Amino acid sequence: MKDFARRKGRQLVLATAGALVSGISHAQSGVTLYGVADMNVEFVNHLGAVPTAANGFDPGPAKHAYRMNSGGVSGSRWGLRGAEAIGGGMKAMFVLESGFNLDTGTTQQNRFFGRQAYVGLQSQFGQVSLGRQYTALFEAMANFVPASYSTQYEPVVAMAGPNFREDNTVKYSAAFGPVAMLAHWSFGTGVALPPTVGAPIVLGGNGEVPGSFRRDTAYGAGLVYNAGAFSSAIAYDQFNPTIAPAAAPGNAGNGTIRKVAVAASYTVGPAKIMAGYRWGQNKNENGAVFFRDDFYWIGGNYQVTPSIALTLEYNYDNVRNQFGNANAANPWQISLLANYALSKRTDLYLTTAYARHAGVGMESAGFFFASSLSLGNSYALANGQSAMVGAAVGLRHKF
Repeated sequence: MKDFARRKGRQLVLATAGALVSGISHAQSGVTLYGVADMNVEFVNHLGAVPTAANGFDPGPAKHAYRMNSGGVSGSRWGLRGAEAIGGGMKAMFVLESGFNLDTGTTQQNRFFGRQAYVGLQSQFGQVSLGRQYTALFEAMANFVPASYSTQYEPVVAMAGPNFREDNTVKYSAAFGPVAMLAHWSFGTGVALPPTVGAPIVLGGNGEVPGSFRRDTAYGAGLVYNAGAFSSAIAYDQFNPTIAPAAAPGNAGNGTIRKVAVAASYTVGPAKIMAGYRWGQNKNENGAVFFRDDFYWIGGNYQVTPSIALTLEYNYDNVRNQFGNANAANPWQISLLANYALSKRTDLYLTTAYARHAGVGMESAGFFFASSLSLGNSYALANGQSAMVGAAVGLRHKF
């Protein structure tokens, strides 16, 4: 996700998430192969298991972990993208992008092209694309998150929701001068999360059920203003997931999860300062609020030398209601990322994070432990723990 967030201006809405990755072009077919291979060795403390039905909803005792991970700064991926001029100033285009675990050689997201898979048309009036894509809120905020959606410790689910990628999506994006606009609609997001301790519901599904048009649908829109040193963005996201009590899964209905985010950035010489706020409200199948929070972030990037870059980010979540608990501890996290470029395509990095009242990545029941379930590595706090430290040293190569 890191490369996705580096795009600016018109690239933000007209390119794909892999657009900044250099590739091998094949002129005859009009297809480009691109990708990222990212691997690190990590230490994390106070670690428990994701508390699901499989372990009796028990995260277990605290343990330290020393492990190898795929994807620290960028998710390891390979992809194909292509475009064809079809006349009248229009182009047909497609993107197929597959996430993989470099340490084991397995695929991510439980699907072959789990990161992106879409086809579309481009013209001077913008782009319309159809398939599995990022939400408008996720894309609008991409250049306003200091760590640029770094895979390992970035609390992207806390900010954008577990539905930041959605299946069956129609998306429009365009840029006119300094203003970029995005809008999307999903006929069925494909997001499905099991009950966990503290979150006693089944959430989501595949959608697209005959006679249940609203089931698992989602939509959103965003505006980005980029003019010189100052940039800003605003976005809205709504997800209408299937929700059922864990104790009575047959009593399913549609919930409503809404988010509104605003952010701004300012560039001064080699430094870029960013800050943002995200309002969130989740309602269950009966229309009752089961989660309400205010999420904040602030931080920046500093290019120390042409080869050395530093990133600092602070995140704070004011939890107002978590399944009826108005006194839930407010999680927060501070993270530091240091990059050393060996070349234009290869870099070494150190990434660290300290989280309080949550695991690193601000992983908690409030967000259904969605990051851990997606990554396949737990960042859930163990029993009796209230803080976690994570640190990793890695190597990334872009191709």
